[in-house]
Amino acid sequence: MSDPSHPSLGFAIIGCGLIGRKRANALRGANLRYACDLDAARAADLAKNSPGTKVITDYATALADPKVDAVIVATLNSSLAPITLAAVQAGKHVLVEKPGAIAARELTEIAAAAQARGVKVRIGYNHRFHPSFRKAREIFASGVLGPMMFLRGRYGHGGRKGYDREWRADPKLSGGGELIDQGVHLIDLAGWFLGEFATVEGHATTSFWDMKVDDNAFLSLRTSAGQTAWLHVSCTEWKNLFSLEIYGRDGKLAIDGLGGSYGVERLAYYKMLPQMGPPETTIWEYPGGDDSWRLETEEFITDIRQGREPSPSLRDGIRTMKVVEEIYRRSGYAG
Repeated sequence: MSDPSHPSLGFAIIGCGLIGRKRANALRGANLRYACDLDAARAADLAKNSPGTKVITDYATALADPKVDAVIVATLNSSLAPITLAAVQAGKHVLVEKPGAIAARELTEIAAAAQARGVKVRIGYNHRFHPSFRKAREIFASGVLGPMMFLRGRYGHGGRKGYDREWRADPKLSGGGELIDQGVHLIDLAGWFLGEFATVEGHATTSFWDMKVDDNAFLSLRTSAGQTAWLHVSCTEWKNLFSLEIYGRDGKLAIDGLGGSYGVERLAYYKMLPQMGPPETTIWEYPGGDDSWRLETEEFITDIRQGREPSPSLRDGIRTMKVVEEIYRRSGYAG
């Protein structure tokens, strides 16, 4: 593997669909050596704007190249962990799209291999890098919210015609439905603000779509100190929705929208006054484009160059997947 302190790290992208293209755009002129996809035409389309990028259909070629320092894995869920593990065992750093695996044990195996090989693995929970969340985290870290009490989150979309016949509806490929798709973002964000969850309750259900995976999930997660994350994810949300509210004893943060069909991204900070009553309110709006993918990629490169632990880490990913597995177990889904 080449020296990671070199200004131009060598990258390979495995999986050249929608997310792979977003990841490629986020690299912005970095040394993309390989674009890999089972569909050579799709890989070629991703590579056309990156002179010198080789188009391949077998990722082993990229893993065998000592000039590849890092791999971005953006395949179907069922392939994420096997490819990531192979890349780690080949001594490559990895940015793997969420959820990183379809079982917590797969992430545990990757974590052990990464430690043994001395490489960094970051799970692509890009929502942490949206401007509203970066600002919310800054406010949270300042302590002005006071001790945390609870968090309430909703996230959903309405699917599309034929949604129940796409790969996400096949449990062998997806590992589950809406909970493992959008739900993992909410679980990850909840853990980011509240910490570890000692109690996991809730259920997943299939209410509308003709598929063997869930289209709705309802969760109540509690820390050992009794702080609660109350979450609902849905692909029967006929008007796309994102809402996350974070409640402290001295104030509240409310994030709404993610841009695009979810509406303008907006953060409100409600500061409780000594006399209570209407709070002091500050609102930020972020009508610009989604820059989270680029920011996340920059953090991954910094992980590599500084040898630091990524955040979110594999430990965070394992925590999230254990919640998913417990809800699926309770609900009778194979997951």
